[in-house]
Amino acid sequence: QVQLVESGGGLVQPGGSLRLSCATSGTIFSQYYMNWYRQAPGKERELVATIRGVYTNYADSVKGRFIISTDNAKNTVYLQMDNLKPEDTAVYYCNAHSARTGYDYWGQGTQVTVSS
Repeated sequence: QVQLVESGGGLVQPGGSLRLSCATSGTIFSQYYMNWYRQAPGKERELVATIRGVYTNYADSVKGRFIISTDNAKNTVYLQMDNLKPEDTAVYYCNAHSARTGYDYWGQGTQVTVSS
């Protein structure tokens, strides 16, 4: 059983920055793709960023502004978000996707609001 706990959300002005953290329950990064998703009100959940080893991938809407990374010693995944825009407002979810079974684990989500 994999447990994911997000933190770091909040209210920020346009152009500001936030760093989201996702603490995992163990050493899982070699077995899972680690993803950040987000869901805005009335919209579908969308994939924002992925990391596994040296592989990273980003949605076009966040390229050049967001960076996903891991700290293996802390079993934590981060999403550094810079130059935030109002359209980045959403609940952000951490996800672990098993490369072997295809199973997904989800965190509880953290709210990010970008507003002046």
